[in-house]
Amino acid sequence: MPEYRRLRDPRALTAVAHPVRMGILELLTIEGPLTASQLAERLDESPANCSWHLRKLAEHDFIEEAEGGTGRQRPWQMSQVGLSWGDEPDTGPEERRAGEALARAMLERWVDRYLDSSARLAESDPEWRAAGELTQTMGWLTREELREVNDQVAALIRAYEGRLADPASRPEGSRLVELVAWGAAVEVTR
Repeated sequence: MPEYRRLRDPRALTAVAHPVRMGILELLTIEGPLTASQLAERLDESPANCSWHLRKLAEHDFIEEAEGGTGRQRPWQMSQVGLSWGDEPDTGPEERRAGEALARAMLERWVDRYLDSSARLAESDPEWRAAGELTQTMGWLTREELREVNDQVAALIRAYEGRLADPASRPEGSRLVELVAWGAAVEVTR
């Protein structure tokens, strides 16, 4: 399993928690090096806006210039694929708030994308829609059991990450699929 970049700087966490920047990082991860103009076309943004966001991401070392271009035709690529953040014993309140804001922004993005994709697939490709699933359950676990379950789920859904960087490893008929999971202690209040 690859090592993810561990985010501790609240400014870096805040820099990622922007819809355009999340879109840029996703596209660079999925498609490889792209220019501001190419990103703008895919994200329905202006090239100038994408250039500004690219500079902000580069400031925090999320992306770097790729070879093969100059000026506005300069492609950008991921510096490293995969991010992680969360509570460490020495996490301060500013880092915790920035991490929670990023987690919320990403969760909202994933839920919106799931709902939009599910609705589109219901019309365009019911077999792909039927292959997807939303699963939820609750149970009483110890901290150790929760850690074990989360580790097992993470290993299972990360088993396909290599196909992001290596298009030749993608089976015929495969599509980009988003696998999202979380396991956390909760309090039922509503």
